[in-house]
Amino acid sequence: MDYKTIYTTQAEAYEAMIAAEDYLGNLLPALEEIRPFPNQKVVEFGAGTGRLTCLLAPLVSHIDACDSAAPMLSVAERKLRTGGWQNWQLHVADNTKLPLPDHSADIAIEGWSFAHAAGWFPDSWQMQINKMIGEMQRLLKPGGTFILLETLGTGFETPRPPAPHLAELYTWWTETYQLNHTWIRTDYQFASPQEGAELTRFFFGDALADRILADQMTILPECTGIWWQTV
Repeated sequence: MDYKTIYTTQAEAYEAMIAAEDYLGNLLPALEEIRPFPNQKVVEFGAGTGRLTCLLAPLVSHIDACDSAAPMLSVAERKLRTGGWQNWQLHVADNTKLPLPDHSADIAIEGWSFAHAAGWFPDSWQMQINKMIGEMQRLLKPGGTFILLETLGTGFETPRPPAPHLAELYTWWTETYQLNHTWIRTDYQFASPQEGAELTRFFFGDALADRILADQMTILPECTGIWWQTV
């Protein structure tokens, strides 16, 4: 899948798909077990259409949400304004260089963003990830925490990296940065198998969409990994 093109041309389709994700609400409790979010200053990398941004905005004192795809942030802005929150700012920025001052955040978080480096930079992904995590460390106050959220398989009930390059990446950053690690289920719920196939085909491909139809699935299992470190 050409995810760069998806993020710049299909933001609304992406938002419609993720609106069905984590229907049991497992993500926020898992994050709060790592670190309480109330009254914290947060910087978000790869914010996309604001899934995490809108989840955290009601809790935090301020959130700076950044993404390199302006169309994705346009959807995030609409959602944030609809929610009535005022404690946020959006920035079009690459994950390796955010327009924010040193030591300005209590928490740095990314969701389903950094791991793209393993596919987009097959010969230099370690250098790219080092820059991204280094940028998180630059922005954090002493005692701050950075959190990484990435896929451990859509369509699976138990965690497994969906591609060899992701397995290599997860092992590498866990060992290199001595990260803590856990995983949760973030299953999708659809009104019908037809809706599920329609919402997911453009992003996950024909094989998964056809499986949803063949198995008449309205619940699509998904596993999400969480890695973190307090600096």
